[in-house]
Amino acid sequence: MRVTFNRAALAEALGLVISVVPSRTPKPVLKCVRIAASGKEVRICATNLEVGLNYLVSEVEIAREGEVVVEANHLADIVRTSAEDVLLLEATETTCEIRGADSRFTIYGQDPAQYPKVPSLEKGDVDLTITLEQLQLGIQQCLFATAKESSRYAINGVLWEVKGKKLLLVATDGRRLARCRVTLDKAPKERQAEQKIIVPARTMALLEKIASHDNEIVAVKLVDNQILISCSNVVISSNLVEGNFPKYEDIIPTDYDKSVKLSTEVALSAVRRASLLTSDESKGIKLSVKADTLVFSGSSPEAGAAEVSMPIEYSGEAIDIGFNPQFLLDVLKVIREPEFELALGQADRPGLIKSGSEFLYVLMPINLG
Repeated sequence: MRVTFNRAALAEALGLVISVVPSRTPKPVLKCVRIAASGKEVRICATNLEVGLNYLVSEVEIAREGEVVVEANHLADIVRTSAEDVLLLEATETTCEIRGADSRFTIYGQDPAQYPKVPSLEKGDVDLTITLEQLQLGIQQCLFATAKESSRYAINGVLWEVKGKKLLLVATDGRRLARCRVTLDKAPKERQAEQKIIVPARTMALLEKIASHDNEIVAVKLVDNQILISCSNVVISSNLVEGNFPKYEDIIPTDYDKSVKLSTEVALSAVRRASLLTSDESKGIKLSVKADTLVFSGSSPEAGAAEVSMPIEYSGEAIDIGFNPQFLLDVLKVIREPEFELALGQADRPGLIKSGSEFLYVLMPINLG
């Protein structure tokens, strides 16, 4: 194989591809990427056996076809730190040379026959399509709420549920829940629309990293226990999370009698300042809602106390309620509207945050003692 690459295009490809490569694995071949040059195309593949990625690299000149499997991080480091505009990659089955104007690197590779097959998605029938912009907006508004570590494995991913022309994305870690609706470009057939799937958080994070261009379309295909996602020059394949997702509809409060509209920017600043003097032992901040005023307060025995107030339009019953400030900051950072609605019931019941008609967030209260 002998291929001339635009260095910037190759660096962009490797930057995404190596995020799939496992840092630790008993199979050394999985620490590699497979590069295959055929016709006018160069494909770079990586897999950790749960998530796979196919990347079609543009801006190449192929002098000789072939394939090579080389250690991913070494290759990415060489390409990223090179000062060249163009790099020449020449490879035999187990050796890869990268040459620039003043540099030459030789990387020893592995047998391409030993590299696992990474699924691709052929053009044709797909289950649903959505713009990349819409999908990434949905990911930003729910991925942060997935469980990082949990014995309930089904909440280590994001629920996908189709309702008409809308795709609902739902995530929870047991203490909070984020749900957003995004518009589909093409809805699936009725039988497939009834399916609920759970996509791993790592796969969702990978989708968020894809460079977005105007009206880029994402095509999705479900095959057995896998999801195949194609967008432009990238195809991601991923196993689905097995298990039952919590009945999220039962968690969303519908009978609250206390509601106040808040400025997103002002509330974000207030939560940040009120939490400055909290500690690991006193992890919460208190929200005191009363006539015309909302007070955010936080304290710790060793550091002191903070109090931030903001004017509001409210004439209902006064309430004090405690929340984890980080969980509030997480949601306030992803709200796209200048204002949001905060709905409350009693101090021991979850708080509900709504932004527009497509996004809501449920947050369990904490006891501040």
